[in-house]
Parts: sequence; C-alpha cells; structure tokens
Amino acid sequence: MTNIFYQSKGVLVLLILSLLTLMSGCDGNSVFEGKKDFSNRFWAFNDPAEFEFEIEDIDKTYNLLFSVRNTSMYPFQNIYLQYYLEDSIGRLQSKELTNVQLFNAKTGIPLGSGLGDLYDIEKPFLEKYKFESVGKYKLRIDQFMRKDSLPEIVSVGIRVETAK
Repeated sequence: MTNIFYQSKGVLVLLILSLLTLMSGCDGNSVFEGKKDFSNRFWAFNDPAEFEFEIEDIDKTYNLLFSVRNTSMYPFQNIYLQYYLEDSIGRLQSKELTNVQLFNAKTGIPLGSGLGDLYDIEKPFLEKYKFESVGKYKLRIDQFMRKDSLPEIVSVGIRVETAK
C-alpha cells in the first residue's frame, strides 16, 4: 500500500511540473526555448549543452537567459557557465563566463522556484542584445566548475525572448 502511495505521489509531481512548464512556455515574447537533460542528474565537463535558433528580425533587441534545474542535493551554492554564441557562418559573436547562484550563500536555501526536490532558476546573460544579421545562431554552454563532473544537475537550457 505504501509503495502505491509513493508511486502516485511521484506521478502527481511529474504532472504538476509538466503543466507548469507548458504554462510558462505560453509567452508571446518567446523566440526560442530549449533545454538539455542530463541522465542520472550528472553533468560531465565534456558534455556541453548546444542549441540552435533563428533570428528573423534584427531591428528588435533580445534577452537571452540561462535556465538551470538542480536538486537540493547539489553540493555547491553556485555554478559557473561559459557560453559561446556563434552566427550562421561560425563567427564568435559573444563569449562570457557567468556565475549563477543556486542557493542563498548565508542560509543555504535554494533560489528559484521549486517543487519537491527540484529547483528551477533563470538568469539573464545577454540583455537587450542586438543581433547583427538574420539567420541561424548557435549557442554552446559548458559547465566551468573545478570538478570535472557535477552531480545533481538535472538540466540546463536557454530562453531567447524579445526585450520589452
């Protein structure tokens, strides 16, 4: 009987997370949203997250945001992410090392929104960015921590939206 209770509780949590993800994706400003899931909640240093998206209007400005999903068992308070943004012919447009705080440094309480053991946080890394040309762009994200592999990272992603 107890097993059935925990199984149905897990299904309910997954259903709620799925609904929240769908509802948050219904945004008129969104140009692209993508994520990479890591099997076994483990991000190896040699497994970058790579995304390709298209920009159709260079008269607009855009915000680009990281999204990180981690568990409360992640052993650090932050994660360093190195990104590389390239245009359609492979020219590097932007590159930077960014620190994303996942837990409050004083209290250890997870930041972002959470349900159960999972927490999601978004952090802008390019704001009011102006793309030079119409076309496809590639963005690669590497974890840049001192450990080769990071436990308890569930996924990492990006969101590209028109700036308000």
